[in-house]
Amino acid sequence: MSWLGSAGRARTDRDPSVIPGPDRGPDAAPALVPGLLPGIPRQRAPRTVRAREPEPAAVPVPPRRRAGRLLPTPLGTPFTFGYALLLVATSLFAEYADPALVSDLLQGSSTDVAHLAQAPLLVLVASALWIAGGMTSAYALGFLFVLTALERRIGPLRTAAVFFGGHVLATLATELPVAFSVAAGRLPESSLHRLDYGISFGVMTSVGALAGLLPGWLRWPLLAGVGYLAVTDLLAYADPMTEWGHLLSLALGVASWPLLRRWRTALARPAPLLGDLGHPALRGMRTY
Repeated sequence: MSWLGSAGRARTDRDPSVIPGPDRGPDAAPALVPGLLPGIPRQRAPRTVRAREPEPAAVPVPPRRRAGRLLPTPLGTPFTFGYALLLVATSLFAEYADPALVSDLLQGSSTDVAHLAQAPLLVLVASALWIAGGMTSAYALGFLFVLTALERRIGPLRTAAVFFGGHVLATLATELPVAFSVAAGRLPESSLHRLDYGISFGVMTSVGALAGLLPGWLRWPLLAGVGYLAVTDLLAYADPMTEWGHLLSLALGVASWPLLRRWRTALARPAPLLGDLGHPALRGMRTY
């Protein structure tokens, strides 16, 4: 064998673009690997691309299970579920206990100006333990459905913040003007003592907040219907201070839309892995 044939075979052994095969003679051209350039050593063979497997189709949710999500559950909506049990207990107590005892408890839980001046924190919490009108009132039903839907979207702690935030702010916004009017002599001192309790301010705030998380075809009819009822009650002038509080509570819920949408986005975002440099525990660490 000549030295030219040996050099050609050695070059073929070093060239990754040549496919080794049976000896086809000294004049036969070597077979080439697809995707590689001939005569250039140390090339990587092209990767074989596997076809992606089709994703499994989404399993439809049964209608019975979908309807069950409208009501609170101990694991899915712990705040609404626990609070609803507490309201059921206080409502049954108000229905069957001694009327004189119930009257004293309701008077002590009232968020009028006199009680707010003496023990503001106590009456703000105690007034939210009762349902004005009992378990069959519209606000009791609204509490179940609205807070359940809201908690499933933003979580229990944020739902509690929306509910009690609206309850406290609307109460103070309606009672402080009464205190100033009495001090200025425009209202009698009897206005400092009135029976004011219930969950209606918190429910109305939750309705306004939930509307911002719903699609448009459901958001605006909900706001229009609830707003119409609140304005109708205000025009009836049966309890103007409370009805103004309802409208204010609804407006507070609408004002919280930007914050609620950021909360919902944060909940939907996947948690970073421990190896992710964006994780707070790994920030500032060297990677070399």
